[in-house]
Amino acid sequence: MKKYLLFVTALIIAWPTMAQRDVQRDFQRKLIDASDESVIELPAGTWFFDGTLWLDGKSRVTIRGAGEDKTILDFGQQVSGGEGLKITDARNIVIENLTVQNTKGDAIKAQMVDGLVLRHVSTIWTRGPHKTNGGYGLYPVQCKNVLIEHCTASGASDAGIYVGQSRHIIVRNNKAFRNVAGIEIENSLYADVYDNDVYDNTGGVLVFDLPDLTEKRGGFVRVFNNTIRENNHKNFAPPGNIVGQVPPGTGVMILAAKNVEVFDNRIVGNITAGAAIISYHMTENPVRDTSYHAYPGDILIANNHFERPRVRATGKGRMGKMYRFKLRFGRDVPHIVYDGIEDPHNRDRRNICIVENTNATFADIDAENGFKNISRDLKPHDCALERLAPASVSSVVQP
Repeated sequence: MKKYLLFVTALIIAWPTMAQRDVQRDFQRKLIDASDESVIELPAGTWFFDGTLWLDGKSRVTIRGAGEDKTILDFGQQVSGGEGLKITDARNIVIENLTVQNTKGDAIKAQMVDGLVLRHVSTIWTRGPHKTNGGYGLYPVQCKNVLIEHCTASGASDAGIYVGQSRHIIVRNNKAFRNVAGIEIENSLYADVYDNDVYDNTGGVLVFDLPDLTEKRGGFVRVFNNTIRENNHKNFAPPGNIVGQVPPGTGVMILAAKNVEVFDNRIVGNITAGAAIISYHMTENPVRDTSYHAYPGDILIANNHFERPRVRATGKGRMGKMYRFKLRFGRDVPHIVYDGIEDPHNRDRRNICIVENTNATFADIDAENGFKNISRDLKPHDCALERLAPASVSSVVQP
């Protein structure tokens, strides 16, 4: 009898794991067997996984849950793979109405996908911000025709919503909070970021061009009609990440990118910089990529509303310490900061235009000359640029 009871007890303990593996096999089998025009319906419930789900080489497939708060894919027991859901080498993929949470690495990664919709999808780490959380919530990279809308991202140790080395991108009507970066567009072309609510991150919206990547230069990015508020969260990026240098209190940061417009946004309560326009040289990292261009250019900051409390900048992180120990703004921190580092091969064509913003103060911090001649004069930046065309996406990604 004692042996029988021990057997029954062991079976009861093992049953959830066995059932969990059956669910994982069933979900993965549906992804493997998917054919063109397949719609994979994931039922309501919280489903537990110990390994990455993947979709490879498919076309015109929809993965649909019963709702963000109803279909929850939980990877808190993950032991194999890094991502929750990984899509590669695919065309016209739609993921909607579900939550992916507690992944070991990135929540949803799409690579080399042409035509991607992420709609009504949440990614979250339920323990809150932590340096061992996965790097990215929604993570399209080397993709084309990307639409991210009505999604929520929270807890990512790099960026909640990130689009990198991609082109033809729309990111709209999303919510990003308590990430290191709320929304990041990196080395990407032709992107519109609008009507998003971005708050309580370390940095709100980042537009970066970085060295040593396959796609060398991004640009033609418009950031508009967003609410970018109180992005003052402690930076919890793991050591070595470039976003680990973003100071808490950053609303918008443009790093080395070209052809960027930031307009008609409400940028409030970000205590270090409402908007910062900087060269990659501000990171103090060496540049070994000879084809990389480290300077921002053709930047327009226009018609935004700025507010911030009259407090000191945080002074945390390499760039943040600059505010406290070199610039010494005290409580009079400018809303818009330009580092003043010019391209030595193109000094006559900075094209950093800052016009018609409400309640905005400004400083050119003259980082090129050791912060010796800080200027608050906006006249050199009272200029006009040819406006960028709206970004567009094609095929299945049209709403």
